[in-house]
Amino acid sequence: MSYLDLHGEVAQDIDAEIETALDRLGPLAATTRLSVAKLLEHRKLRHPLSVLPLLTHAIETGDPRPAVPLSALHLLWWTSACYLDDLADADDRSIAGELTEDEALLASVITGNALPIRIILSQDLPEPARRALINEFLNGWIIGVDGQLDDMRGDITGASRKSLVETYRGKSGAPFGMITAMAAIFSGATDERVELWREFGYVFGILWQLFNDQEDILSGRDEDLLNGTVTYLLASVVEDAAPLSRARIMDLHSAAGRSPQARAELASLMRTPAALDAYRAEIDGFRAEAYRILDELGGDAGYQPMLRHLVDHASQMLLEAELPEVAGAA
Repeated sequence: MSYLDLHGEVAQDIDAEIETALDRLGPLAATTRLSVAKLLEHRKLRHPLSVLPLLTHAIETGDPRPAVPLSALHLLWWTSACYLDDLADADDRSIAGELTEDEALLASVITGNALPIRIILSQDLPEPARRALINEFLNGWIIGVDGQLDDMRGDITGASRKSLVETYRGKSGAPFGMITAMAAIFSGATDERVELWREFGYVFGILWQLFNDQEDILSGRDEDLLNGTVTYLLASVVEDAAPLSRARIMDLHSAAGRSPQARAELASLMRTPAALDAYRAEIDGFRAEAYRILDELGGDAGYQPMLRHLVDHASQMLLEAELPEVAGAA
């Protein structure tokens, strides 16, 4: 069975958990309930990352199903976070469906904050475990926002692989570290294992951000270049460039938001064989670190391969080098 099979088995249970959370809003919040439901319908996630707490719990206990409430929480969090991220990048595009942007913004606050807290409070848990879950959730939000702010303020002149890893550990690593640590707490794992799971989530989050960066390029949207976002791939190209080439890359980056030609030239520089060979090696390094942590964790042998499969999915090298055209070629 793969992680996709597992998601198929529990998807209805996750939806039911979210419906229950919406029902807990009560009759006095009928408008809010409708707005949140519309946001969830319009902003469906493309990848079934809600399996991550299920797999964490299953590796600890042999049973994924008790973690369904955390899968619902994870889906709610990402729906809210992705909407807020897209809102910052939207320009004139409509990203709210039937809702106005202001309605969707308010709905996203409830979706990513109030509903997840309600889910935690509704669980039959010892009080220390409940406090630990709430603290983990709040820390995930705080560190994730801090990383997102660093990303938004990214300065290409000071960008490096090291600085981008720190940014990615925040903006994408923190939410995954949050949910894997929460699932470990939920399973009754020791503090040492909770820490290992949190670190695994951080590494997985870096891999997922690298995967997401590649998807943006392959989609043709080039939102990162349009928005002036400094990605890990761009930072590595800058770091490896000779001084004159580095100055040219910075000029192209500055013009990319308004110039299709500058975007195209910069994209080509990011897809040279040398740049992508280095990028592939670095992705492999993060995957190896994720594997190392899973080796240290051990746990249920039936579910470990599923999580490794998810790591492999996040570690794909999607980009191919753009080779220069040969003169006279057909």
